[in-house]
Amino acid sequence: MASSVAPRDPTPPPTCGCWTTPRTPRCEHGRMTGAGTTGARRRLLAAALGSTCVALAACTTPSDVAPGPTPGNRSSTTPGSSSSDPTPDPTPSPDPAPAAPIRIALAGDIHFEGVLAGRLRDPSSALAPAAEALSAADLTIANLETSVGAGGRPEPGKRYTFSAGPEAFAALAAAGVDVVSMANNHALDFGRGRLPSTLAAARRAGRAAAPLAVVGIGRDADRAFAPALTDVGGTVVATLAASVADQDPTADPTGDWAATDNRAGIADALDPARLLAGVRRAREDADVVVVYLHWGVQGERCPSQDQRTLARRLVGAGADVVAGSHAHRLQGDGRLGDAYVAYGLGNFAWYSPGGSTTSRTGILYLTVRPRTGGSRPPHVVRAAWEPRRIGVDGLPATTGPKDGADFRADRESLRSCAGLG
Repeated sequence: MASSVAPRDPTPPPTCGCWTTPRTPRCEHGRMTGAGTTGARRRLLAAALGSTCVALAACTTPSDVAPGPTPGNRSSTTPGSSSSDPTPDPTPSPDPAPAAPIRIALAGDIHFEGVLAGRLRDPSSALAPAAEALSAADLTIANLETSVGAGGRPEPGKRYTFSAGPEAFAALAAAGVDVVSMANNHALDFGRGRLPSTLAAARRAGRAAAPLAVVGIGRDADRAFAPALTDVGGTVVATLAASVADQDPTADPTGDWAATDNRAGIADALDPARLLAGVRRAREDADVVVVYLHWGVQGERCPSQDQRTLARRLVGAGADVVAGSHAHRLQGDGRLGDAYVAYGLGNFAWYSPGGSTTSRTGILYLTVRPRTGGSRPPHVVRAAWEPRRIGVDGLPATTGPKDGADFRADRESLRSCAGLG
């Protein structure tokens, strides 16, 4: 099982701007898990599978980076005998014992507008009512639906523009979020003039004492599509993020925010080729592959045909979990082949609860049996929601028995609507 940084170019330049946290004592920024797996270590390893370099947080020289695992050779070794050696080949080793299951938590859209804005004056408690639940998993992933940083100005003609300072990243990390996507239709609400500030804040977040990996945005397309790798007690989870929000006819167009080979921006997957290739590369080296998307049509309870098609293609490419948001309401979740799909995670911390549909939210916990050295694929062995209801303060509050029962009934209906098992 991988326990060091991801595969890399053997002679990287001294610094590279690729995501990573801790490996050596002087670069140690790991933190212990919450209640999900007592004593297990969560470490963000890198977000640069297939890229040219991996830079250790707070470290600057290639000698600080140990070689990563060899793809396809992580649980076996090559016999030392040659064809002329009369010694018979050793008895093949049995498949390694299965790794312990891990627990992944998924939450929907978060921003700090309106009644939530003042909470960033104390990032450590900004999302305190949800912190225990978010921290209860081995790995927690969410979507940050706002522009982050300083400078820039609101995008002309955009109906809704959201903004938060860099302390938004600190607030997420303090609440137990490990990986956050910025591949959405609000990440550049304050234009490209703010983007350098956003990327700088994201780099600082990745090097913080409680590290937060920011995915789905970067200084070029390779970095925007690069996954965050997280070591959960020896199980490596790759998390990729991308947006296809321009498939929604009700949303303001944001296709020109896409990162390219020579321009910063978000991971835009209207052409999914780069995303699918990234999933295939991640499949080579990670034990579990998660894709978090911004997709669907706002207000719709059932996934669009575009969502269903992309989900199938991602699963075919090797994704174990495909999840996303954008509809501002829950959509169905369930099995798709060997994978698990959650089409819509809804709002999570939002400036207006809206009606009974948009205020319904929760945290989806997935217990995943990791891939082993044999042929057995990863598998979600349990999926469970913790129902929540967004209140007038914009925060997700726990619910009573009746609301919980209604949540379960609605979930079954949404699953049927989504065509999931």
